[in-house]
Amino acid sequence: MPDRDVSLLRPYLLTSGRTEPIDRNLEIETQVLTSELGAASYAGLSFERRDIVALCTKTMSVAEVAAILGLHIGVARVLVADLAALGYVVVHRPIAGLAGDPAMIERIIRRLEAIS
Repeated sequence: MPDRDVSLLRPYLLTSGRTEPIDRNLEIETQVLTSELGAASYAGLSFERRDIVALCTKTMSVAEVAAILGLHIGVARVLVADLAALGYVVVHRPIAGLAGDPAMIERIIRRLEAIS
């Protein structure tokens, strides 16, 4: 049972106990891209933050980041918002919303299915 205890504690540690991101309006479909500062600071970042910066050299949604890295969506939102606030990533919010982009919906569904 110790593994279960560790898996329950890990998200808490990654977010310093926070359940909401700094930017409470950060949607799961928000596009994330590593900034020049993030690329330059990569080596100094810790674990998941470094993974997010490395992953987002190609634009992808917060949901895709969570799915690829095997993070709970809430944890991914907190970490991405932190990185954005520090200038390590740039976030682009969708203008038309998901309803106008079936390819985006399919990509998110496929990535979420991959982690279940």
